[in-house]
Amino acid sequence: MKKLMLIRHAKAGSHDINDFDRPLTESGKEDAAYMGDALKQAQLLPELFVISPSLRTKTTAQIIAGILEVTRFTEDKTIYEANTHALLRVINKLSDDNSFVALVGHNPGISQILYELSGEPRDMSPGDIALIGFDFDEWEMVHSDTGKLAWYGSPKGR
Repeated sequence: MKKLMLIRHAKAGSHDINDFDRPLTESGKEDAAYMGDALKQAQLLPELFVISPSLRTKTTAQIIAGILEVTRFTEDKTIYEANTHALLRVINKLSDDNSFVALVGHNPGISQILYELSGEPRDMSPGDIALIGFDFDEWEMVHSDTGKLAWYGSPKGR
């Protein structure tokens, strides 16, 4: 069984600088830490983080992975500004050696891929995390409506 954790980067700062280099706000860093603690408490520990190379996604992933003590990361530049089809290609190319992968990206792609894979129509806010379970052992089998939402968390109202 494969598990995919979709993480939308936490709250980022000003749009006055290059979008790619936008840092997390202090509240964004706190939200990422809060979500890392929530995942640890729920014993949801991915083996690998696949991340967009933007500063805000890297920082979100580093905070959460640090709390979970996960050390395996890979960057994929196609995740930045990716649509559903691009994200699906990233997922389908994952190594089957990894059963539980966290993908850290951006909206609208993250919300769209959640809906595409699970049928769950949610607009993922900054810092939100969705876990989708699949009843097969090959990432290449992931496609529309093959997953089920197994867990959802948000830093809202913490």
